[in-house]
Amino acid sequence: MTAAVLNSPRLHRIREAVAARPRLWLAVTLGFPVVYYLGMFAALLIRFQALPNYTETFDWFGNVAEIVRSTPDWSDIWPIIGQEWLFEVGRMNYDYGAGISEWSLYINPTKFGLILILGGLTATAFNLMLARRAACSASRLNGGAAAGGLGAALVGMTNVTLAWVVCCATPNWVVGLAILGLGVSTSLWLEQFGWWIEYAGFGLLLASLYVLSGEPKAPGGKPADSAGGHDDHHYPNTAMGASR
Repeated sequence: MTAAVLNSPRLHRIREAVAARPRLWLAVTLGFPVVYYLGMFAALLIRFQALPNYTETFDWFGNVAEIVRSTPDWSDIWPIIGQEWLFEVGRMNYDYGAGISEWSLYINPTKFGLILILGGLTATAFNLMLARRAACSASRLNGGAAAGGLGAALVGMTNVTLAWVVCCATPNWVVGLAILGLGVSTSLWLEQFGWWIEYAGFGLLLASLYVLSGEPKAPGGKPADSAGGHDDHHYPNTAMGASR
């Protein structure tokens, strides 16, 4: 079963498309988290019209080691680690004694890893679209792009790491919705559906790869293999990893 999946024509086409433009794939994969977090930071600056006045770095590795040492049940360890922060930047209001954080953006390594995976899937879909433009119909390309774009938006939305004092300063993805203008009570109510929305997003991304890696269509509408052709496309590399 595993061998059949690894040797499937669709997976072969995906690997071939990535190998044709490796630098592009790597640039999109690594650049995606950078653009993602810079976008969140820019949204805070635009929404609140104020610059941050504090930053804080947390001992993530030390905290993880302490969690592993002091938590007896391994099933509890991973959810706790998933809530640990690495870095925070925000705006502190010092009108109230020692100060209260009005808004902040924080970096959570667990969520950062998910965004990196999201970047890799997005890069793979993008490479597939470029590599298979001639082999795929317009409807397949458009459908794959729509599914991939919606999936990326859902996953990105549910991994937002913003905090706002109006939302009880709880760092959560629904805070991003509240900052964008959705009612606070409605945003907090949506929190319970976060996992399902995220799973749906990843499902759409995988569906996009499935659609885009399908067999090319012959002029008569049949798959090329059954029409006497074959899908043995090779994409020569240039110095930048793009096909000639």
